[in-house]
Amino acid sequence: MSNPVPQTSRRALLLGLGTAALAAPAFARSLPALPTSNLGADTGYWQAVRGLYSVTPDMVNLENGYWGIMAEPVKAEYKRLTDFVNFENTVYARTKIGADLDNVRAPLAEFLGVAREEIALSRGATEALQALISGYNKLKPGDTVLYADLDYDSMQYAMNWLKDRRGVAVAKFDIPEPATRQAVLDAYDAALKANPKTKLLLLTHVSHRTGLMMPVKEIAAMAKARGADVILDAAHSWGQIDFQAKDLGVDFIGFNLHKWIGAPLGVGMIYIARERLADIDPYMADEDFKADDIRSRLHTGTPNFAAQLTVPVALALHREIGPQAKEARYRHLRNYWVAKARELKGVEIQTPDDPSMVAGITSFALTGKRSPADTNAIVAALRDQHKVMTVRRGGVAKGNTIRISPAPYIMEADLDRFVAALAVVSGNRAG
Repeated sequence: MSNPVPQTSRRALLLGLGTAALAAPAFARSLPALPTSNLGADTGYWQAVRGLYSVTPDMVNLENGYWGIMAEPVKAEYKRLTDFVNFENTVYARTKIGADLDNVRAPLAEFLGVAREEIALSRGATEALQALISGYNKLKPGDTVLYADLDYDSMQYAMNWLKDRRGVAVAKFDIPEPATRQAVLDAYDAALKANPKTKLLLLTHVSHRTGLMMPVKEIAAMAKARGADVILDAAHSWGQIDFQAKDLGVDFIGFNLHKWIGAPLGVGMIYIARERLADIDPYMADEDFKADDIRSRLHTGTPNFAAQLTVPVALALHREIGPQAKEARYRHLRNYWVAKARELKGVEIQTPDDPSMVAGITSFALTGKRSPADTNAIVAALRDQHKVMTVRRGGVAKGNTIRISPAPYIMEADLDRFVAALAVVSGNRAG
């Protein structure tokens, strides 16, 4: 678990990148002290956090897994940096941007518990993971690569592409439903045994489909014992739960910063353990950076400078709110609505209550209504008739599901509104 930021160092984080041109103002608002008990449910504290966000009152948004909106202090910094980059234009971009973007890596690496040289910025987890999958060079014809039904679509496509790219066999298996920790471990064990030539396993920390949280460390050790490497999709985990990279026992990870960390859209990160860098090819034979520099493994062209430069302030606010507090809050919100929804006849919760297997995201379905048409109709009814935003997720072996993903600005009253709507849509109550 990462440590809370000491009070004495918070101001330094809030001041941004440290150069005179980019020195950021301190946050306009300060939060009360972290609660010493009841961390996820302290109404006063989370009302104060809610005050940091400006979001439409016209819809209860429970589709925050798409991306996490910026809090007002982060948005102000993003606007300021957008003005700055445009004002200074290519004079700045040709002389100072490289060093400033390099400095963005420092607080990220410290918080993730890795070396700066082990991470590089990307435009999202998808881009980072595509670079890892396509660049992994230890495969040879006849090897097998393996993934599960709950893995992200784009990553499945990239694994399938390896059949033509590397001459490997591609194997897919299904995560059991309802899932338990042991059932998931058994499913990975069985899949690895059924595919003894597996050399690369795609693993998702927190599923974007159902919110199921995988026992990554155990699965990674299982794969390693059978001679397989793991590429980890952490798009939905870092920031939703509090951890450091070394906790997971994985050498290759893709992250998002615009979901649960709260950075501007279009920012992610790639991690490659220092001693494993040679096992990922330079991206498209990149020569801008030396072969021993991780930045040669991902070439994105011209990024959104302001978005990337805003990352330290977004991370500072994440730490100011409290990583452990946010995890506790997400779990509290999840358990709050799930307990009420379980009382409704015909509502099936896809994600287990085991705290080692779930964080904030959870999915549900109505009995016998798991087709795309049925789940789309439920999403539409919740949105159009009850002003509650959710999203359908396909790709689950037993049928489509509806995802509920919280945010720091969601309050219990929002969830009461959702459960009341769900009672109508599921036929438990008249509309």
